[in-house]
Amino acid sequence: MPSTRPPRLLRTDAQLNYDRILTAADGAFAQHGAGASLEEIARRAGVGSATLHRRFPTRQALLEAVFHDRVEALCATAHELAGRLDPGPALTTWLRALNTYASTSRGLAATLLHDRHGADRSEQDDSCEAKIATAGGELLERARTAGAVRPDLRIDDLLALVNAISLATEHRPDTDEADRLLDVAINGIHPHRDAGRTPA
Repeated sequence: MPSTRPPRLLRTDAQLNYDRILTAADGAFAQHGAGASLEEIARRAGVGSATLHRRFPTRQALLEAVFHDRVEALCATAHELAGRLDPGPALTTWLRALNTYASTSRGLAATLLHDRHGADRSEQDDSCEAKIATAGGELLERARTAGAVRPDLRIDDLLALVNAISLATEHRPDTDEADRLLDVAINGIHPHRDAGRTPA
C-alpha cells in the first residue's frame, strides 16, 4: 500500500480517504496503465469523484502521488551507487534499476514523460520527472568526467530511452524483453573509440 502522505495534516476520515484513493489508483494503474479511469479509481476507493478530484485535481497529481515512494527509492539508489561504484558502472547499474521499475510499474513512464510546460517552478522541481533527472544527471556527469560515456549524452536522452523501452514492452508477456533492449542500447552510450575509421 502506498505510504505517501499529503503535505498537510488531514482529519482521520480525510486521511483514510486519501490512503484509499492511493491504494485504488496504484492497483488501477498497474492493471490499466496511466490512462486508467478516474471514476473507476474513485469507485474502488469507495469515494465520490468529487472527493478524488478535490484531493487530486489532475490525473498527473494522482500519478505523482502514487509513484512518489518508488521515485524516492530510485533517487536513493543513485546516491548509493555513486558512493560505491566507478562512474561508468554506477550509471549503467542505475539505468538498469530505472528500466526495471519503469517496465514493471505501468504508468511510471507516462509520469516521467509528462509535459510540465506551464507548471510553476516549485511544481517542476518537486515532480517525479525532476527528481529522477537530477539523480540520474549527477551520475551521468560523473561518467562524462571519467570518460566512461559519450560527451554529448544528456540525461533527457537516457530517460527518453528508458521510457520508450518501457512503453514498448509493458503489454508484452516476455518480462525480460525490456532488459535485453536496454542492453542493446547501452552499447551506444560508450565513447566512439574508432571514430573516423572506414569500415572494412
